[in-house]
Amino acid sequence: MPLLDADALAERAYAKVNLALHVRERRADGYHELESLFVFARNGDLLTGETTEDGSISLMLDGPFADALEAGEGNLVMKAARLMQERLGEKRGAAIRLTKTLPVASGIGGGSADAAAALRLLNRLWGAQLPSAELERIGLLLGSDVPACISSVTQMVRGRGEVLEQREVQGLTGMPMLLVNPGVALSTAQVFKGWDQQDRGPLDVGTLEDVIVRGRNDLEPPAIQVAPIIAEVLAQLHGQAGVQLTRMSGSGATCFALFDQSESRSAAAKALVAQRPGWWIMETEIGGA
Repeated sequence: MPLLDADALAERAYAKVNLALHVRERRADGYHELESLFVFARNGDLLTGETTEDGSISLMLDGPFADALEAGEGNLVMKAARLMQERLGEKRGAAIRLTKTLPVASGIGGGSADAAAALRLLNRLWGAQLPSAELERIGLLLGSDVPACISSVTQMVRGRGEVLEQREVQGLTGMPMLLVNPGVALSTAQVFKGWDQQDRGPLDVGTLEDVIVRGRNDLEPPAIQVAPIIAEVLAQLHGQAGVQLTRMSGSGATCFALFDQSESRSAAAKALVAQRPGWWIMETEIGGA
């Protein structure tokens, strides 16, 4: 596959972070009823693409986590492209490059964000002009987190990912955030299987204080059972100066810490890099709503 031209269109696949994740019940369709506050980092994977006239869809992978993925039909970007092509009846194809900078199977929506970015990219590339709501409907066919990743803004997410409500939480936008993954890939299905089936109440947040005091991640205990090192990551983050909130994101194993100042975040990142050189660590901020 040739390198993409410099004028190829690009979309960023922003890392998704669950500031809180409440598991309420198992539904009749086998999915779990969830309530979660999603925020998005200002960093993530990068997708670029060009139109091809022969109708073919191709994917090239690069970046530090490219080796953890295959570029074939099982890749969520390829699945998104096929769905979009079918939905539009589009005769043209696309050559897509995914620069993978987020770890795989890590609880920060890497694959879902990539799929959402692919839908946005192809919507522009093929001049389809589908509204975001339609992209979200297509995205739900690919995964529960994909609809929220279409807009990549702070929002309450309910159901299995189909009920979205943009939410303005004062003080969140621009808040310094540190993401840490100890190099462990977790199966979402395995973590959910370990959930104790206890409904500990709804998620109702309007302020950062609500997120800290009332929020929780119900998947944290079963994830720690599968990968005990998550508890070490949380302890390391909790002990850093300037930390406002530390929690696991999604089904893990990535954990996050919110800081009062960027200097505190950077100092924590520097200390962790020195102490745990094998961990993946990303300094970022929460994106705007």
